[in-house]
Amino acid sequence: MESIKIGIIGVGIIGKMHLQQYSSIPGAEIVAVCDINEQEARRVAEQYQIPHVYTDYRELLKRDDIYAVDVCLHNNYHSEATIAALQAGKHVCCEKPIAGTYRDGQAMVDMAKETGRMLHIQLGTLYRSETKAAKTLIDAGKLGKLYHAKSTGFRRRGRPFVDGYGTKFFTRKESASGGALLDMGVYHIAQMLYLLGMPNVTRISGKTYQEMDMHAERKEESGFDVEELGLGFVRFENGITLDVIEAWSLHMGGIEGCSIVGSQGGIKLPAYSDIHSSTQFSFHSTICDMDFDSTLDLNAMSERRHRLYANEDAYDSSPQHWIAALQGRVALLPTAEIALKTMLISEGIYLSDRYEREVTVEEVASESRSTAVKGS
Repeated sequence: MESIKIGIIGVGIIGKMHLQQYSSIPGAEIVAVCDINEQEARRVAEQYQIPHVYTDYRELLKRDDIYAVDVCLHNNYHSEATIAALQAGKHVCCEKPIAGTYRDGQAMVDMAKETGRMLHIQLGTLYRSETKAAKTLIDAGKLGKLYHAKSTGFRRRGRPFVDGYGTKFFTRKESASGGALLDMGVYHIAQMLYLLGMPNVTRISGKTYQEMDMHAERKEESGFDVEELGLGFVRFENGITLDVIEAWSLHMGGIEGCSIVGSQGGIKLPAYSDIHSSTQFSFHSTICDMDFDSTLDLNAMSERRHRLYANEDAYDSSPQHWIAALQGRVALLPTAEIALKTMLISEGIYLSDRYEREVTVEEVASESRSTAVKGS
């Protein structure tokens, strides 16, 4: 396999996670890392035997040997670094969400088209076995006409920093733009959009909350000003609808996982949460006037696909898909477009909450403002 030389921008929690993933992918060669924390950047470079270290990503982008970069920064830093990399002629993988706002995400997508470079957004749920099984059934027409879906995510008390993990930058609008919807919800909304066939959004309504108690000292230090719970209802063209509930923190023992229903069948997906993930993949249909609730051995499905299908490894994870696309083995999934539409929905929920009414997609697009951090 062709070796792909990559530069990593940001070696915090996410950057380290990406580096670990790349270390097991044939053909992925990390040649440079960049972080404003030079000491940490050098420590990480030594750990992974990466030869070049930078504190200014613009200097990293000047390297002719770098074919692609991976942007692992906080949400409001995505846009400027990604656009600069695209303009420098690099293909770009960017951590989710696509940016802090729809406007910034649109600028990234537009620049990728203008420069003719690939833009890939890390949407890990697209590569899960249950997503592949659901997509196979949907594409085969086993659900009939799709008309409703639920996008759900749950943590009991799993707010970054205030509940004991992660950094305070996840909880501040100035760096993250949003909370649970942009941290967790992007995975589940994107998954549902992908399975629904990327329908066009028409109207959005929603509400956000931050009501549960927090550790007092950590709350003050965090500057927590984002939502811990986001709720939404989305209308698409052709009558399709989507429910959204995304909880960083909620006084419940768990909630049901994502689901999609159609005129001929329905699918339930596992509940993605830190605990209480008892829900399994299931397919529900009526055959010969009998109601069937079917389960599937996802491991056996995956094993068979890897035995029979060429390049099946290219769909095992987001970084594996990215490297395979850079190598020309597979076409890149439209992750940037999916992530941009996900941001449109999330920002629509915020706007609906502010106006206390349903909003149109045109309103969201026109009122979206840049939150990109300049000079980072």
